[in-house]
Amino acid sequence: MIVAGLGCRKDCDAGEIVRLVELALEQAAQPRSALSALAAPAFKAEAAGPREAAKALGLPLLLISDGALRAAEPRSVTVSAAALKATGLTSIAESAALAAAGEGSTLLLPRIKGPSATCALARRVAP
Repeated sequence: MIVAGLGCRKDCDAGEIVRLVELALEQAAQPRSALSALAAPAFKAEAAGPREAAKALGLPLLLISDGALRAAEPRSVTVSAAALKATGLTSIAESAALAAAGEGSTLLLPRIKGPSATCALARRVAP
C-alpha cells in the first residue's frame, strides 16, 4: 500500500496536485495503480484542491489529525522552515503520508515540491 501525503497552500488547484502526485510516482518508479490514497492534514479539510485531486485520481482522501501528524513527524526526513513557521510541523506531506500508511510505514519518496503544493510517498511495511 502506497499513500501520497500532501501539503498545499489554500489556493492550490487540483491540477497541480495531480501532476505532482504523478511526478512523485514516476520518480519512485511506481505505477499509478500502486497508489491507495491521498492524505492531507485535517486542517485542510475545507481546501478544494486535495478533495478535487482525490476525486480526479479516483482515490480516497484521508484527513490526518494534528496528533497523528505529530506522531509521524519524527520519521520524516525533510525540515521545511516554511511549514514549521506556518504549522509547527517540519514536513506536512511526509508526516501525512507516514501517518496514513500506518505504524511501521516508511518513506518511499521524500517530499517533492511544486509551486503551491508538496507531495511525499509512504509505503506500509507488511507485518
